[in-house]
Amino acid sequence: MDCALLLLSLWALTGTVSLQASGSCPERLLGEERRRTCPRPCKADRDCGNKRQCLCDGQCGLSCVAPGRTCPWPLPPSENSDARLLSPTHSFSALLEVRCKPGFTLPNGLDATIRRCQGDRQWSGDEPICTETQSPEPAAVQTCPLPQEVINTFSIQGDAAVGTSIRYSCLSGADIVGSSENFCKENQTWQYPHPICKEVYCQPPKEVEQGYVVAVQKTEYEVDFDIHYLCKKNFLLDGPQKITCLSNGSWSALPPYCRARCLIPAERSRVVIGGGKRWPFDVTDAMVPHGENVTFFCKHPRKQCSFTAAQMCFDGKLQPPACYLEPTWLQFKLFPHRLVSEIEACEPGDVE
Repeated sequence: MDCALLLLSLWALTGTVSLQASGSCPERLLGEERRRTCPRPCKADRDCGNKRQCLCDGQCGLSCVAPGRTCPWPLPPSENSDARLLSPTHSFSALLEVRCKPGFTLPNGLDATIRRCQGDRQWSGDEPICTETQSPEPAAVQTCPLPQEVINTFSIQGDAAVGTSIRYSCLSGADIVGSSENFCKENQTWQYPHPICKEVYCQPPKEVEQGYVVAVQKTEYEVDFDIHYLCKKNFLLDGPQKITCLSNGSWSALPPYCRARCLIPAERSRVVIGGGKRWPFDVTDAMVPHGENVTFFCKHPRKQCSFTAAQMCFDGKLQPPACYLEPTWLQFKLFPHRLVSEIEACEPGDVE
């Protein structure tokens, strides 16, 4: 049963990435989960917004997903089951194990199930229900004792019964120092001393352009060590401000980016920034930060009215919309009230 659960976990962990990479993400099949709400379908990242990616989302197929979105956690406590995360965070594609408490099982006879965080911010499948089992208790079996520190450090394959062997594997993924196999003797003692797990470290993360790493410089970092990032003046942090060394020797997230400001590509026309209509020369340095929307005014091709079109600043790049036309110096000086940004707005039905 544990082997089947392990295979299910591995499939769920790799499913999103491998299916998309191989082009075999399944089509949208929602018959088994009628309550699902699927994100917008896509074929590539360009079909999605700036903060979303085209990822394989289970039965929803390729969908526009915000990878940073999280599913509910922690879950409300249950009398008959325990839930624990199998992933560092509870964001998209994270795995959640729901295991029935002793004496309880799921309707399919298993005592555990794996759920995956979906693009709609819900865990996959229906809420697992553990019911009490009526099977008689098995006869007592003589076993060799396993200290709690061994149980907390290793994944044990085998039942530690007299006359049988067990195999160790480090929960952290580290290498084992000592024998990876042990035998339970007739006198209920182990043939060999329990092994230990090799110490795990994280390698120094990559530097961030236009940013600073706030941490002691080391050749390797201990588990649970935190690194903080700061950006230089006029740059905006895009990504995690802190990353942590995990027990598997990797960092909790990729380093962030420090995004540049954008010069407003307009001089003689007012634009809308942060909900206010302003002249570019009245804005500090005539620049906006990364991620800021700038709304431009465009003239209707057949009527004396204006309509708006918005563009977003992304890492120093902000292009005006195709419909925007910069006024000439004479128009700005001699006829300021006739500028497109100052004339009457078009009726909703006038804009195609």
